Amino acid sequence: MESTPDSEAASPVPDPVTAALMRIHPRYNNFQQNNSMPHETQALGARYHQSSENSRLPGNHQNGVIPNGGNAQAGTVQPAASSIINLTNSSDVVIGPMTQYQGAVTIYQYMDATVEAGRIANGSNNQNNLELPAGTSSSPCERCILYNIILVLIIFGLVILFYIIYTTTPSDNGKQPSAILFGNNYFSSSIPNLGNGHMLLGRKNWGAQQGVLGPYELERPIPYVLITHIGVHSKNCTNVHTCSIMMRTLQDAAIAEKYLSDIQSNFYLGGDGNVYVGRGWDRANAYANKSVAVCFMGDYGRYEPNELQFSALAHLLTYGETHDLLAKDYRIVAHRQTKRTRSPGIKLYEKVIQLPRWDPCGTPGHETCGTEVGLPIVWDQENNKPSYTSSVSNNTSTDALTPVAPNKD
Repeated sequence: MESTPDSEAASPVPDPVTAALMRIHPRYNNFQQNNSMPHETQALGARYHQSSENSRLPGNHQNGVIPNGGNAQAGTVQPAASSIINLTNSSDVVIGPMTQYQGAVTIYQYMDATVEAGRIANGSNNQNNLELPAGTSSSPCERCILYNIILVLIIFGLVILFYIIYTTTPSDNGKQPSAILFGNNYFSSSIPNLGNGHMLLGRKNWGAQQGVLGPYELERPIPYVLITHIGVHSKNCTNVHTCSIMMRTLQDAAIAEKYLSDIQSNFYLGGDGNVYVGRGWDRANAYANKSVAVCFMGDYGRYEPNELQFSALAHLLTYGETHDLLAKDYRIVAHRQTKRTRSPGIKLYEKVIQLPRWDPCGTPGHETCGTEVGLPIVWDQENNKPSYTSSVSNNTSTDALTPVAPNKD
């Protein structure tokens, strides 16, 4: 078997690398001194040293390829080399190192130190470069710290969110009774609110005639609340539109048919639960001064009033109390207690007499309503409608116009 090496031995370790290696790895320096390994001929591929006592054993390959098929010389280390070998008519050929060790063998592993020394010489050592090498990841401890920080931030954000929700949620502990609740819980920039959604629609809101006014100022504080109804087979209105139309109709009828200066009552309660301003708190109604007339819009000899109307009445009267418009001991009376009339209808009257402030004056066995404050026996101060009957004589064709008593209905 013949072999022809066509390349030189591997290059020796560069001087800067050897110097760095000797600084960081004393074992390498000690290895060179004890084993007489000259660095100028030392190849990076040489890793092992065999003592001279075992160097002459026949058939042993020591530290790499043996040139020309012979044995390695005693006491020397053969550097690894890149070679081209031509083989012809050969058997039992082994290509590559095949090293056998006999006797005491000392192995020094300094290749890692050589690589580290090379990195120091090139300025890429981790101690001199704080950045992690490419392909490396942070330590598990660093990841744990990052995860803990993220978790703390999430918990802190949730605590703030719950606190905001808790502070902005309204509490029912301090809620006032509905009878004296006057918060603006109906969101409108033009229509005031008596509470619990009972809107107070002024004269402009329902379309009252302009320039009309009751003849008398209302004396306050007001000792009496007079409950009336519309009658004339009218049904309860159920929304702002229909109630506003009914208010305009009532005003037109009061002025044109009954010769009044304005609509009769101070306030009107619609079936929609809203309060419609008639003459208001400043002008006396058409029945009697020192009273505020509240009219239920409908015919309650035929139909039942609803709970929204009574709730609106309670809020209106409470408003009058808290603003010192009503007397502290004001009384509620029905229209039929002050004059001969079917108003406010039997179905409404049965509910009026159950109100806490109702007074039985004007009923059998009780004194006339309002005499203690100077009111007349019959509350009908603005009934100025002229009524006439025609009498025809048998002998003449002249009509005699005779005034008659006002209609009491």
